[in-house]
Amino acid sequence: MDKLSIIELLDYILESISIIRRRFENIKSCDDFINSDDGIDRLDAISMRLQSIGEALKNIYKADKELLEKVKSASYWSQIIKLREIISHHYIDIDSEIIFDICENELTELEESINKAKTVI
Repeated sequence: MDKLSIIELLDYILESISIIRRRFENIKSCDDFINSDDGIDRLDAISMRLQSIGEALKNIYKADKELLEKVKSASYWSQIIKLREIISHHYIDIDSEIIFDICENELTELEESINKAKTVI
């Protein structure tokens, strides 16, 4: 994978974070994901974006793991990639509390890490 492709994937991750934030705007608790059709739709849509972020990171990691490890530890990236595996292969086990926590508490750190990766590429 060339440098341009990696930059495109990093930009895709940043775009996905922005979309997740927009979809998460009206969610105030994890119950908001499961108490209405709109909430379930948002949970599904956010989960798919998180899955695609994990897929993009998996591809970047395969191509240039040193790039990502300059920014964060391998275990940090591994957790995100593992989430992709759970969403892809065990969707029935998705926990609205975990997705809520990711949206509420983890997106800023991920965004900062991706922006940092763009500067060291």
